Amino acid sequence: MTGLIGIVLIFVMVFGGFMLGGGHLETVFSALPFEMMIIAGAATGAFIIGNSPEVLRDAGRGLVRVFRGPRWQPGDYRDLLCLLFELIRLSRANPVALEEHVERPAGSAIFNRYPRIAADAEAVSLVCDTMRAASMNYDDPHQVEDMLEKRIEAHHHKLMRPVRALGTTADALPALGIVAAVLGVIKTMASIDQPPEVLGRLIAGALVGTFLGVFLAYGFVGPFAARLRAVIEDESHFYRLIREVLVANLHQHPPQICIEVGRQNTPDHNRPGFNDLEEALKATRDAA
Repeated sequence: MTGLIGIVLIFVMVFGGFMLGGGHLETVFSALPFEMMIIAGAATGAFIIGNSPEVLRDAGRGLVRVFRGPRWQPGDYRDLLCLLFELIRLSRANPVALEEHVERPAGSAIFNRYPRIAADAEAVSLVCDTMRAASMNYDDPHQVEDMLEKRIEAHHHKLMRPVRALGTTADALPALGIVAAVLGVIKTMASIDQPPEVLGRLIAGALVGTFLGVFLAYGFVGPFAARLRAVIEDESHFYRLIREVLVANLHQHPPQICIEVGRQNTPDHNRPGFNDLEEALKATRDAA
């Protein structure tokens, strides 16, 4: 919703200010289709050339995430802590019983109690691989923490590829606006024998290209890239919480302390309250 408000505000303030200053929108609109074809078409072509099909697909999904916001909400963080609590308690009480959950999470009753988390392949894999390694006595907390950090960073780097691609496009748009403007100047110079009012309209059309390149770069593509970066950064805390809790478990802290470590390392806006989490954990214990 805030994204739509921002878009409306950009158009109202830019074009409203232009009109209040005595400008005529018909001058802009008459040149806009052709300048947009040159600039947006060249930017799209360069975007396709410079990126793999996977990045193109992720960029398209990323534009949806710009308006939808971060995937993980406070309730998901609470559910994740409850899921980890169940798995840690089971690993302490009956390591053999844990095996069926980490080897076949799709059929696990524990994972299936939290469908949003179970649907995220990276989160499930991160939990299962770490707990499987711990069951094989690969339990040096420092080595596991380093391994998890590298894995999370690699996943984060992959998610950031469309952000970098959009940022590159935003940087290129002003230059593509100049390309469109130069073409407009060439067109104007070819009509140098025309009267001043005709030349004025041709020059104005050329300048629309410069305006459009800068407008798209700093009014849309750049802010979209920045917002997508913020969304991905916010979502990365979900995976880092898994790391914090599972490393605390390897240090042999009590399950309740491991979960509290995770809760304290959750960002403020997603951190479940102490009492709220206690009630959820109590319900988990009762269900077990």
